Amino acid sequence: MSFPQPAEAPNWPLEAAREAAAEEAAKMSGKDDFGRRAFLRMVSHELRTPLNSIIGFSDILNQELYGPLGSPQYVEYAGIIRDSGKKLLSLFNNVLDIVRLEGGGGLAPMNEPVLPIIEEAIAKLRPQATAGGVTLYNRVADEDLHAWLDPRGLVSCLDHLLRNAIEFSPAGEIVEINARRTDGHVILTVFNRGDAPDQGDVERLMKPFEQGENAENRRHEGAGLGWAVVRLNAEAMGGAFGVVSRKGEALKAIIRLKAA
Repeated sequence: MSFPQPAEAPNWPLEAAREAAAEEAAKMSGKDDFGRRAFLRMVSHELRTPLNSIIGFSDILNQELYGPLGSPQYVEYAGIIRDSGKKLLSLFNNVLDIVRLEGGGGLAPMNEPVLPIIEEAIAKLRPQATAGGVTLYNRVADEDLHAWLDPRGLVSCLDHLLRNAIEFSPAGEIVEINARRTDGHVILTVFNRGDAPDQGDVERLMKPFEQGENAENRRHEGAGLGWAVVRLNAEAMGGAFGVVSRKGEALKAIIRLKAA
């Protein structure tokens, strides 16, 4: 029995083959990027819209804006629904941030002053800090300090870092925020005393969904996305993110950006 002979392989020049492979890879990358954007648009609408409705209407019920609900328990339950909705929306936004940043970021670093962004972040979280007995102390006074950054990206970084610092600081402690220019970079730090992981765990905790405590003995809520979002934002702005930690005592979160 005879088998048909294979067709002769085309005699393509090596450079032409490389160009063809590169063109096909670019097409696939474009398709992946289009699919990612479509996914983000879809889930953003389909999940954010009902979640915002749940949060808004449960808040109305919790405050009894249109009259008493008839039982104090109903007010309590409405508050639980509202708070749970907010936590779920925050988790969802963080997951979307990671998908967006891993797909290219969409950030556009520009020459921006650092101090106003720090002041905005502190003002937003001061009520939470006050409720926990924690003081936010801004050590930055240089109004001329500029860096290459995306305001949205840096706001996200500071929001995560300050929330973590407040949550892990005992009542009566101070969270210090500082920024300075050195060697062509702007070094921004958030320092707090209190519960902190071992330095050996820091690299692992930079990955999404990694947490410092196991499920059986966790004392703090959260999905383990904060540092991952900060790291990806910092890298998308052309910078870097690092942490210096002394287990159980203190932690310094460090964002390095290009000075402008």
